[in-house]
This record gives sequence, C-alpha cells and structure tokens, in this order.
Amino acid sequence: MLAMSGASGKIRPIVLAPAPILKAKTRRVGQADIAVVQALLPDMFVTMYHAPGIGLAAPQVGVGLAVTVIDLMPDEKPAPLALINPEIIVASPELAIREEGCLSLPGQYAEVMRPARVTVGYHDATGEYRTIEAEGLLAACLQHEIDHLNGVLFIDRLSPLKRNIILRRLAKERRQKESASA
Repeated sequence: MLAMSGASGKIRPIVLAPAPILKAKTRRVGQADIAVVQALLPDMFVTMYHAPGIGLAAPQVGVGLAVTVIDLMPDEKPAPLALINPEIIVASPELAIREEGCLSLPGQYAEVMRPARVTVGYHDATGEYRTIEAEGLLAACLQHEIDHLNGVLFIDRLSPLKRNIILRRLAKERRQKESASA
C-alpha cells in the first residue's frame, strides 16, 4: 500500500465546520488526478495519525476529490486503508447506533444511527478495484467518511435540535479561543 511503502507525508491543516468545502460533493478521481492522489494519500495518513483520528476524507484537508483514508489500528498496529471513489454497494436493513465524532468538529460527539453492515466498492492506492464488507466500528467509519465525500457531516444525521446545540457549542468554543489568543 502506498502509505506504508516508505512514502512520507506532511501534516495538512484540518478544515473545520462550517467551511463550505465540507458541505460540497466531491469529484470522482479520474486518470488526470493520479499524481495529485499519490501526493495526497501520504499527507492524509500523516494528518489523520497526528490528529489523532481513525478516518479522514479529502475535503477535510481542503481537497474536493473522492478520497478517504481509514485506520482503526486493530491490536494497536497500523492497518491503513486508502479508498478512492468509494461507494456503498450494499447496506443492511438492520441499524446500529454508535457514538461518532469528527476531526472537523473537534470535541463534539453524538450517537448516530446507520446501517449495521455495509459492503463498499473502491479503488485502492494501486488503482485496483476492491470490495470490503464491514460491521461494527469499521462499518460506521466507512459510512462516516463516504458521507464526507457527499458533503454530509455526522451532525446532518441528527435532529435539528441536537445539530444546532453542537454547532452553537463549536462556535462558542471557537470564539473563546480567538478572544484568548487576541
């Protein structure tokens, strides 16, 4: 895999809500984007690990391409997964509730209901088409990151009241940080 083949990346700033790029649908990666994606993937992994997080989508580092990276670190060992043009092929009718957070909404968490199992089709870092079947945390993470590629944040899956509470709390924390540093 590209990120583990000795490629090193640089930490990119994480875009915070309510930045417009987080609400925009990404463009599918095409042949003309290969060099950009090859440079982007190591940066995304380094940024995600540094945050620290378990998933990061390209819009979160200011890039409007359908690229995401995930690493749940099973058994505390890196298991990086790069997904290019990922799509949910099958979603189970059974639902599961999981607490989610987001690097673009720092410190904010809420319970989100999603399909309990999914099958996702994607291209890996070498361009090979693959599918992955997932349940539990991986299923939630895949859905969360694919949502990012479609301009959807986890708070968009909450009631308007819960979403507004989180957005107000985030805006208040941002104001407090700005006034403390002024």
